[in-house]
Order: sequence, then structure tokens, then C-alpha cells
Amino acid sequence: MPRQTKDESPSAELLNSIDTVQNVDGDARADSASDTVQNIDGDARANAASDSDVQEQVEVVDVASGSPLPGMKQQLDESVTIPKATIDILKDQVFGFDTFFVTSHEPYEGGILFKGNLRGVPAKSFEKITTRLQNKFGDEYKVFLLINPEDEKPVAVVVPKQTLEPATGAIPEWAAAAVFGVVTIFTLLLRNVPVLQDNLLSTFDNLELLKDGLSGALVTALIVGVHEIGHILAAKDVGVKLAVPYFVPSWQIGSFGAITRIVNIVRNREDLLKVAAAGPVAGFSLGFVLLLLGFILPPSDGLGLVVDPTVFHESFLLGGLAKLILGDALKEGTQLAINPLVLWAWAGLLINAINSIPAGELDGGRIAFAMWGRKISSRLSSVTIGLLGLSSLFSDVAFYWVVLIFFLQRGPIAPLSEEITEPENNYIGIGVAILFLGLLVCLPYPFPFDPSQLTDFDL
Repeated sequence: MPRQTKDESPSAELLNSIDTVQNVDGDARADSASDTVQNIDGDARANAASDSDVQEQVEVVDVASGSPLPGMKQQLDESVTIPKATIDILKDQVFGFDTFFVTSHEPYEGGILFKGNLRGVPAKSFEKITTRLQNKFGDEYKVFLLINPEDEKPVAVVVPKQTLEPATGAIPEWAAAAVFGVVTIFTLLLRNVPVLQDNLLSTFDNLELLKDGLSGALVTALIVGVHEIGHILAAKDVGVKLAVPYFVPSWQIGSFGAITRIVNIVRNREDLLKVAAAGPVAGFSLGFVLLLLGFILPPSDGLGLVVDPTVFHESFLLGGLAKLILGDALKEGTQLAINPLVLWAWAGLLINAINSIPAGELDGGRIAFAMWGRKISSRLSSVTIGLLGLSSLFSDVAFYWVVLIFFLQRGPIAPLSEEITEPENNYIGIGVAILFLGLLVCLPYPFPFDPSQLTDFDL
């Protein structure tokens, strides 16, 4: 689940420039302007004439430090300024009647926010704007075409590119990722050794038993690995750079998947959708095939794994397939032997499903943002996290997952270069299918496997 690197609405407050202070109303702001009025003296102005001429030539709009763009950690200092001459060039030569007609502009923490009327097709207009910006200033500035959350209208934001440089951590990413990877291997093995799971404290005294969980760990790891490879291939195709993945260990299901930062700025919503959806598509595809094979093929040892049918009630997808394939052999209260591949594949599907939940910076959260925009996806994320919080009262997996989301993945999603253009319908269809499939995996199967036992269920 790639993660980008808190959500603040565009600030409408103007900075007070020198000209503004000099032109304030005497009646309305007499107290605050008294010092200025007293200094408007012929002799004083004569002595400061040369300084005023210099100031007129290099007039700047000071930029307040902070994080103007949602989810974007900027590296700002007091020396970052945008000259007035640059702002005029942006208004008159970079933007225009054919792309984005500027009606007003405001100092925006870290840059300038331009309000106006977007002309033509957003993607084409943005391409013209970026080309003109490149021709005028090279790589000095970065432009974003976003939706203003205050009025839901398009706005353009220009910030110095140097403020968007990613910060480096004290510990190399590969070193921290390697530690997480080793722990995840251990929890994948542990998850497939029931004897050790019943007594976790005895694990280190019986490490030799971990080899019994090797087959299950390999299957689940294969599904998780294919999921990450899907992200990597899609990111490479659309020019998105990913950092080293951090695999998250879980003693309940082996792993919660991986957290992978998106290092650069994604171009548009369709590119984000491609990258976010590629992992679940790959993981769900392989997991579903292995699950079907587990139901169809006999166990390699001829005995299989004896389970209680109630395990199939934990997932709507798992329970539905079990009832369809096993038929009358599946009855409450009657244990049956199955190929362990069923449970191994289901664990992989569950890992994909919880990463497809539409919350924060999970794959599902990015998919929702790419399809429906920042406002709707943000509300959906809040509702989803709330429901997960309620589910955590009954499920330890939900509890640890909601904690992980809240502290590491709740967002907001960093801004895209151009957030107005919607993805094509075929990609939206894929995104909806992923969210729906994740729901089928996570929701319980509520119906009895044996209709004759219907009265035993509280419906």
C-alpha cells in the first residue's frame, strides 16, 4: 500500500505588504498606522529615497512557513520568498485566457494561490501551464491544479520547488525495512503453527517447530509479494517512484501487508488509481486461484486439515465458495478435512482485503480518492475508520489494524499535480470491483450451511 508524504485548507488571509501598510485608511486604522503617518516627513523621505528605489525593484511577498498542501511535508525557512515580479509573470504569461484566467491571488503558506476560471479541458490546460512555467522559470517552481475545499472551485497553487524536497531520516530506509521484513517472516511462520500460537511465550523454546509453518508462510508471502510487485510494475509504467516497502508483521494473520511511500508527486488521479489498484488486482487474482485449487485438489498427505465449518462464516466470499463447492458436506457441527491451501490462500486474500479498505492512505483510500476526489474520499475514510473502531470491540485484528491506520496511514493523501480530471470509466470499474471484493472478504457469511438448521441461527 504505497504511502505518500496534515490536511490544511487554503488560507485566505493576505499577508500585509509594505504598500498595504502605507495605504491604510486613517479613520479605520488610525492607531495601527500612526507610526507610518508620522514618518511621512519630507526630510525623512528624502533620506530614505535611495532605499525605497531599491525596495521597489526587489519587492517580495513573504511566505509564511508551514504545510500549505494536504499531506505535503515542505522544507521551508524564512528566506523562501516569491518576488512580485515573478507573480506578475505567473499571472500574465504562465496563466492566460486559454488555460486559467486569474481573477485574484493570495499569499499561500509556502507559495501563491491563484483563483480564477479554468478554461478548456483541465488536463490539456494544465499541460500548457506547466510547459509555460518550465519555459519561464525552469525547475524553480511547481504548479498544482487543485479543488479549493472552501468553494469546490478549481485553484492553481505555485510553490518554490526547493520546498518540496523530501526530508531524509536518521536511519536508512533499507535498514529499517530489513528489520520489519525479518519480523514479518517470523510472524508468517508463527501464524501457521497452531501449537505455538496457543502459547506464544513458548515459541523461543521451540523454534524448531517453526519449520512446520514453512509451507503456509510461503503461500501467504507469495500472495503478499505479488501484491507489491503489482504496485512496482504499475508505478514504473506511469513514472511514479516508490520507496522501500515496509512489511508489517501480525501474529494473527502473519502480516498486514506492506507500507510503501510514494517518493515523487503523482501526475493525476488516473495514475494514482493505476498504482493503487495494481497491487490488489495482482494479489486478489493469485489468492482467488489458489483458494479454488485448495477446495478442488485433495490434500497432499491424503489427510488434510480438520476444521470446524464455523471458520467459513468468517468471510462472505470464503463461506459462499465453500458452500458452492463442498455442498452438503458442509454442515454446522460436523468437522471436515480440507486442503490447508484453502486457509493459506484465504489469509493472503484477507491481507489484500484489509489493504483495500477505503481509509487513509491504504490502497483502498487511494482508490477512493482517485475515483471520487478528495472531499468524498475524506468523508468515506472517516466513516470507515469509525466502523473499524466499532469492529475492534469484537475483533483483535480490526483493533490492531485501526491503530495502525490511525498512527501510520490515516493521511491525508499528498496533492497530485492535477486533481481535477477524473480517471477513465474502465479504471473506475476496476477500482469499484476491488472495493467490493474487499468487502466480500471482510464481511462474515451470515447464512447457515444447512438450511434445516435455520432455527439455530438468530437472524
